[in-house]
Amino acid sequence: MDSPSTNNDAPLRDPSKLFFQKDSLRRSIVASYWILILLALPLWWYTTSIERLSLPSNRIQQQARNRLQLPITICIESNDAGLIRQADQELSNRITQYRQRWKGLDVRVVAVAASSCGSGSDVYMVTPKSGSPTIEKRTLFFPLDEARAPSRLADTLTSLLVPYTDLSDLEHRVAQYSPRYRLAFSLLNEDATAGDAVLGWNIQQALKSYVNPVLRRLGPLHNFTIESQVQFHAPLGFTPWQLESVYAINPADLTVFVNSADWTLSSSSSNDPVLHFILFIPSAQRRPLRILDNDETLTQSNAFILPQWGGIVIFNPEKPINGDLPLKDLNVVFSSFARQMHGLLGVPQLPSDVGHSGGASVISDWQLDALLRRRTLENEAASQDTLLSIIKLVDKIENMPVKEDVRGDVEGALNALTKMRDSSGKSLKETFTHSAQSFGLASRAFFSPGMIALLYFPAEHTYAVYTPLFASTVIPLFVAALRETKAWRRERHAASATT
Repeated sequence: MDSPSTNNDAPLRDPSKLFFQKDSLRRSIVASYWILILLALPLWWYTTSIERLSLPSNRIQQQARNRLQLPITICIESNDAGLIRQADQELSNRITQYRQRWKGLDVRVVAVAASSCGSGSDVYMVTPKSGSPTIEKRTLFFPLDEARAPSRLADTLTSLLVPYTDLSDLEHRVAQYSPRYRLAFSLLNEDATAGDAVLGWNIQQALKSYVNPVLRRLGPLHNFTIESQVQFHAPLGFTPWQLESVYAINPADLTVFVNSADWTLSSSSSNDPVLHFILFIPSAQRRPLRILDNDETLTQSNAFILPQWGGIVIFNPEKPINGDLPLKDLNVVFSSFARQMHGLLGVPQLPSDVGHSGGASVISDWQLDALLRRRTLENEAASQDTLLSIIKLVDKIENMPVKEDVRGDVEGALNALTKMRDSSGKSLKETFTHSAQSFGLASRAFFSPGMIALLYFPAEHTYAVYTPLFASTVIPLFVAALRETKAWRRERHAASATT
């Protein structure tokens, strides 16, 4: 028989009378959550706010509209006013005909004596001399007494001063400008176990004779670091064609000649761009290894360039070596490396009808000046484009951070561009130095880790990541607050009606 209920049990059966179901306590709990959220908002805002400093957009746009003009003065040593006038007219015709080629250059032709012409990288002397045209320093010795002398002189000056088809064209084989390069020289034996392998080379002597003179002349443009290695097993990634008495490589195989999967060509951890120069020794079973041209005939040269990457020389020993490479063969190889280095670094070739007192392997002042002008104009254009890209990205991506280092690099690039233009009439090397500095600072600002990260992580991705995390917490709190607010308003309305 059940015992009768007591009056003390009645309140326990009424949920509204439980202490944790009291309206005031429940509303205090909900309110405490929202108070905590509101108090945390300033801290959240401070810790998640993005430092976004202003950039000198007006200065960047103004600098982008400016174009550098590099002066060139051509002094013709002659008293013949008619000759000077005709030469000036012929050169003006060439400038009009090849307008894009002469872009960025301000050319002036004057008739002065050799002693009053002045000196500098922007002053060139034309001196009358019979015979073939020759150059020495910044002087062109030219036969001015011929009937077609003005026209020929204009053609020769065009080939010397603007040897590139287009100053804004990078040419596919020329490596992109960098203030620092690593030169990696590699001696690769296809298979030393097959015998008749080259075990070493006297690279120090070869560098001193063929490479160092090039590096000294190009010192105003680049700093170079040299490394070398010898490998005894460097198999090809394809099978050469077998002809009657030789093995051959067709032009399509040249692009995949470098077997990067099996060849370890770089042993340094530096981030500097690398130009590779490879001496490849075929195995004894695949000699001689020759190169075919497009019409499938054997070429005379066994050296070729991979654009913007490096140069390769295939060497077929005529007799067994099994030791160091002979000095005679080493000279031939590094002579090819020096020519390949010219092509990869943008050194222009002299016209075939112009002689040079220093020889074809020596970089003349005319070639160096043309390269400096080309790199200066390239750096200016690249710096302007990079700065414009920065302000476009910052305007487009509203939450992209712009910190003090980025703004400092942008302002430094602008100041370098200003110094570049101020020095254009004084020193070509100084002008180039400022252009390289501007390009380097602009590139460092564009690839700043704080900015580049948001290029691939827009705001929509942020919302997609954080919405599932916070929605599951905020929505129940919002619904509870809304429910308690409605209940409180109903209670107030009922209380006012009763009163």
